[in-house]
Amino acid sequence: MTQILPLTALLLGVALLLLGSGLLGTLLAVRGGIEGFDSQTLGSIGAMYFVGFLAGTYLGPMMIRRVGHVRAFAFFTAAIACAALLHELVANPWVWGLLRLITGMGMVGLYTTIESWLNSHAAPAQRSRIFATYMAVNLGSLALAQQLLHWSDPAGHVLFALAALSICAAVMPVAATRLAQPVVEEVHGIALRTLFQRAPVACAAGLLSGFAQGAFWGLAPVWADTSGLGHNGVAWFMTVAIIGGAAFQWPIGFVTNHLDRGHVISIIALIAAVLAGGLLLASAHGLGWILLAVFVYGGFAFAMYPLAVARMMDRLEKPEIIAGCASLLLLHGVGASISPFLAGTLMHHFGPSALPAWFIATQCLLAGTAWWLSARAPADVEHQTPMTPMVRTTPAVIEMLEPEAH
Repeated sequence: MTQILPLTALLLGVALLLLGSGLLGTLLAVRGGIEGFDSQTLGSIGAMYFVGFLAGTYLGPMMIRRVGHVRAFAFFTAAIACAALLHELVANPWVWGLLRLITGMGMVGLYTTIESWLNSHAAPAQRSRIFATYMAVNLGSLALAQQLLHWSDPAGHVLFALAALSICAAVMPVAATRLAQPVVEEVHGIALRTLFQRAPVACAAGLLSGFAQGAFWGLAPVWADTSGLGHNGVAWFMTVAIIGGAAFQWPIGFVTNHLDRGHVISIIALIAAVLAGGLLLASAHGLGWILLAVFVYGGFAFAMYPLAVARMMDRLEKPEIIAGCASLLLLHGVGASISPFLAGTLMHHFGPSALPAWFIATQCLLAGTAWWLSARAPADVEHQTPMTPMVRTTPAVIEMLEPEAH
């Protein structure tokens, strides 16, 4: 029986990778401000990461099938590490946008490599356990990565070097593993029209949560920095948001497993909108109130994509779930690609308060849309798929949730 221990090398590689990439994402927002980039420019740079993520969803598996898992992992890691260092060497917004595009493509390639590997070596009885461990490593590494911002002055070279070193180090445990390399199968998504007909609430939640989360990852550090939190405050702001996003998924999932999920998605989105308003008010009352506000906002906002996945799984047959996840990820990625530019433009014209206002608007739109669509769909509480805490990832990982789908 497969145990988690033989997969430790892969999980260690993921941890090191996300320590570096998580630090880099926040560092760029802070360093961009130091370089004089405005919020519109930083939003556009942030959007390019998600554009790359979308492109990598299709190009990454092609590279893996061509050269194998270990070589693909080394290739993608080298590309991201080089991009990390080039940000510091060439402080130009156009260059940064291109580098974030490359980083997004590389990250989805690495996710695909690791997740297909984990899935192929996970016995059916252990898949949920391995999935939970993998998600804990993801969220824990991202939270810890933010604290590395304390290590040195963002205006210098050290943090970029630290991010690149961590990313490069991720290759070593993966290259040393003796696990057999799996075959990466091509995943075709369900036509979006078909997915909307079958799971309209999931489509709305996937797209609009992308609008909210893309702006968060691209511009939340910018908002925290321009709100006067300082570099240490930015690090704690992002860490607390991620911890809240991890901690709230379990109780929210428990509640949604016993109620009509379509209406619960609407209620969770409405609560997130209210909490975004609290974030706006807290900005005038110091770091402590801001951290509390972002903790609870992150708790509800980060739960939306897992809720969308669970709702999609409620409405599709098991053989359709992987393809459905690919299409849902596409919708989420489209929203995440557009929103940093739009929200950054609003921040440029109306100031930092435009970002919480963006969260309020997108969450309210999601709440209203989900409620309207749910009222026209039959409730199916008895047959709902239990929500599983997760982060946005590739379709390959969903196979660990549905071992009988193939």
